[in-house]
Amino acid sequence: MEKSKFVIAVYVDNQAGVLTRVTGMFTRRGFNIDTVTGGETERSEYSRITIYMSGDDNVKEQMINQLRKLVVVKKVELLEEEAIKRELMLIKVKNDSVNRSEIMTAVDVFRASVIDYSPEGMCIEVTGNPSKIDAFVKLMEPFGILEMCRTGIVALDRGNITLFSKGK
Repeated sequence: MEKSKFVIAVYVDNQAGVLTRVTGMFTRRGFNIDTVTGGETERSEYSRITIYMSGDDNVKEQMINQLRKLVVVKKVELLEEEAIKRELMLIKVKNDSVNRSEIMTAVDVFRASVIDYSPEGMCIEVTGNPSKIDAFVKLMEPFGILEMCRTGIVALDRGNITLFSKGK
């Protein structure tokens, strides 16, 4: 079977230790999570965990079924390919007079923002789908990446569909 990347959205009780229980289930079964993000939702009693990982159809089904068995999990859905996926990255690059104009051009093209500036380095905020973030990193490598951090993917279905409006 062919491996692919997929996103699982999970609504859980908003209480201490839930993220550890959810991610621990993946670890016990030997699956690797590419990114995981979580936070409170529009309903304060729930948190939403977005898991981005790769695997074949069996891995997808197994993980979804195992998540549904956890008591703290209220809703689990595999998000479709068309879902809106975004990631935030902060990246600090060397700032020198030779490359400054090229870096600023890339910032403009990628609709990024310079959020900190000094004679030695600049910190840039980039938001978008993961492939956009990857492309920006690749473009900045020749200029000298000093440091970077990425949030991981957050995702929502398009239109007025919500996790709770779906069946099951």
